[in-house]
Amino acid sequence: MASDTLTSSARTDAEISGLDALEIAGRDKEVSRGARIWAATWPKLAALAIAIAAWQIVVWTGWKPPYSLPAPLEVGRELVAQAQGPQLWDGLLTTLQRAALGYVFSVAVGLLLGLAVARSTVLRAAIGSMITALQTMPSIAWFPLAILLFELSEKAIFFVVVLGAAPSIANGVISGVDYVPPLLVRAGRNLGARGLNLYRYVIAPAALPAIVAGLKQGWAFSWRSLMAGELLVSGISQTSLGAQLTYSRELSDAPWLLSTMIVILVVGLVVDAAFGAADKAIRRRWGVLDQAGQ
Repeated sequence: MASDTLTSSARTDAEISGLDALEIAGRDKEVSRGARIWAATWPKLAALAIAIAAWQIVVWTGWKPPYSLPAPLEVGRELVAQAQGPQLWDGLLTTLQRAALGYVFSVAVGLLLGLAVARSTVLRAAIGSMITALQTMPSIAWFPLAILLFELSEKAIFFVVVLGAAPSIANGVISGVDYVPPLLVRAGRNLGARGLNLYRYVIAPAALPAIVAGLKQGWAFSWRSLMAGELLVSGISQTSLGAQLTYSRELSDAPWLLSTMIVILVVGLVVDAAFGAADKAIRRRWGVLDQAGQ
């Protein structure tokens, strides 16, 4: 009997040692922060290099004349020249101010509308499908109405940006609340969470991943709507990015046009990286992100 106990104890120690060895081996495989940054960066750089190479090859084929499709180097020089002057930065500031104002208002409307629909079965039956229909409606389709209501003004652009972004954010909130496990809600109620406290401490944290996804999609819709608005309502601002696209097209200045498009693309990439960092932080807090693979 004593020998069996000793054998079992030795086997348990061996198993623990084996698990410890696996954990230590996993730690040994952890890479430095610089290596992780490089691992996340080089695919993007490779994709950028491939895109530029493909662009240059198309230019070499002579498919379009140089004044319509300039080479990447020429566009790069134009971008550097624009960055050295005030016009690009003034236009970027104007566009970002419009984007921030419209998006913040859209977030407020989307969150309130989404929570109201998620809590009320009457509202869900009345306008739940309407929110989805508004989300699928192209933002450009709202501009004739916006111009009729507000003429060629900042209000017209703001109107379309909000209508483009708010439904996506509201749908993200509704989806997140719908997928909160009922067991979690019951546990919160048993612990004394009621009313707003239930949403603040139980439902909102559980629905946060879907809400962040809705916020990200809402930003994409608002940015697209803003660009469309600035292209159509270019007369109210000579400095916005959309207005610069219009003027460069009218002047047949392809390098200016393409350099402005690159700036718009970079803004989108920066915002996407910010939302990606927020998503990673949420997954890390939830324990679903591999610590060694960050």
